[in-house]
Amino acid sequence: MKLYLVPTPVGNLGDMTYRAVEVLKGADLILAEDTRTSRVVMQHYGIDTPLQAYHIFNEHQTLQRIVDRLLSGQTIALVTDAGTPGISDPGFLLVREAVRNDIPVETLPGATAFVPALVDSGLPCDRFVFLGFLPHKKGRQTAIRQLANEQRTMVIYESPYRLVKLLEELIPVLGSERQASVSREISKLHAETARGTLSELLAHFSAKEVKGEIVVVISATDETPQPDQDNL
Repeated sequence: MKLYLVPTPVGNLGDMTYRAVEVLKGADLILAEDTRTSRVVMQHYGIDTPLQAYHIFNEHQTLQRIVDRLLSGQTIALVTDAGTPGISDPGFLLVREAVRNDIPVETLPGATAFVPALVDSGLPCDRFVFLGFLPHKKGRQTAIRQLANEQRTMVIYESPYRLVKLLEELIPVLGSERQASVSREISKLHAETARGTLSELLAHFSAKEVKGEIVVVISATDETPQPDQDNL
C-alpha cells in the first residue's frame, strides 16, 4: 500500500529518471492526467502498467475509489502530462486524502518546469515565490497588483497565447524597466530563455509566434526602480 507521485519529463524524454521508470513498472495502477499523453512516455520506456484518467474534471468523483484501492493494499502512481504532480496540476486532493487515511505517500524527485527557468533567469534564487498560473479573468488584476511590493523573485506560469497580454498587464504595475526572463520549450530542441526588462521582453515576443509552455521569472521589487506612480 503506497501512493507515489512520479515526475515525468517537461520536454526531453531523456529526462526521466531510472527510479521513476522502476516505480511505474512496479505499480498496480498509474493515474494519468491525460492517458494519451502519458501513454507516449510509457511506451517509450516499456511500461505496461494499466492507466486510468485522473484530472481536475474527475478527481473529486474518483477520489474515494482510489483511496479504497490503496487501502486494499495496492500501489498506485500518479503522473501528470509533464513535470511533478501537484505543481499547477492535480495531486493535492489525493495526497491530502491519503495522509488522512495513513496511506504512505512518496514523491520522487524529478522534472518540474519552474526550477530550471528560475536558475536560467540570472535572478536571485535564494528567495522566491511560485505563483503558478494567475487567474484568467476574475481576480487577475488584483493578483497582478499584489506583485508590486513582492520582495522575492516571482515565478509565474503562462500559456503561449496569453504571454504578450501578461507582459502588457505587468508593465503598468511593475514598471517597464523591471528585470525579468521568459523561458519556453524547456529541455526541448528549440528551448529559449529571453532575459531583459519587461518592455524588452514585450517587444521580443510581440514580434514572433510564441510556442510552448511558458515560465516567466520577475525580479523582486527592491532590485529595480519603482514604476511611476502615475501609471498605477
